[in-house]
Amino acid sequence: MLTTDQKGAVAELAIADAALRLGVGVFRSLADGERYDLIFDLRPELVRVQCKWACQHGDVVTIRCRSCRRTRDGLVHRGYTLDEVDAIAAYCADLDRCYYVPLKRFEGRSALQLRLVPARNNQRLGINWAEDFSLGARLTALLGP
Repeated sequence: MLTTDQKGAVAELAIADAALRLGVGVFRSLADGERYDLIFDLRPELVRVQCKWACQHGDVVTIRCRSCRRTRDGLVHRGYTLDEVDAIAAYCADLDRCYYVPLKRFEGRSALQLRLVPARNNQRLGINWAEDFSLGARLTALLGP
C-alpha cells in the first residue's frame, strides 16, 4: 500500500511523463513551499500545475481540489486560488489516465467529480465528463497547431 507521499510522487511523475510525450516543456521548482508542483511551458504561456492522485469510485473519478497537512491543532485543509495555481492535473492509477482541469472549473471546491459513463438517471446538465478533461486532449488543444 502506497503512502500519501508516494501516491503524490507517482502522480507527479505520471503527469510529467504524459505532458513530455505531448511535447510540453515540464519544469519543477528547486525548493519546496510553492502551491504548484510543476510548470508546463505551453509556448508562450507558462502554467502552474498542482498534481493530484485521483480515485475511481464506480463510474466517477474524484479529484480532491485542496491541500491537507497536519499541524499541532489537527488537520488543516486549504483550497487553491488563481494567485497560486493555474490548473490541477490528476493521475488516476485505477485507469492509468491523467486529467487536466483549469482552476476556473474548481476554484472554491473541495473536490471535482469526473463522470466516466452516463448517469443511470440520464442526467446530462452540469456533468463534468472525464473525456473532456483528458490531459492529452486538453494540452494538445492549448498547444495549438
